[in-house]
Amino acid sequence: MASDRTTERPPTPLEEAIASVLRSLEPGDVVTYGEVAIEAGWPGRSRAVGRVLSTSGGAFAWWRVVNASGRLVPGHEEEQAARLEAEGVAVDRERGRVRPRSRSAQREE
Repeated sequence: MASDRTTERPPTPLEEAIASVLRSLEPGDVVTYGEVAIEAGWPGRSRAVGRVLSTSGGAFAWWRVVNASGRLVPGHEEEQAARLEAEGVAVDRERGRVRPRSRSAQREE
């Protein structure tokens, strides 16, 4: 896993589990930080998901992850909205939000 740290260290089990879930996201998936943490087997660790994304050097599809209310990443709203729309996701640009849906619900449609 890429990192912005000056000294490399092996990823922790938490980081590996989060990375595995992030790698499994497909175009059109929109999940919350909390859902990633739960799917990784670490409920309640949504902030760790954000940390992994922010230190990954772009290794993961960060635009597919939003907060619990569907808010886009502050400061990156335009880019995130454009990437999601390119994947067929409806984005409320006025409010800077999407409607996160569980991946199991998305697959049933």
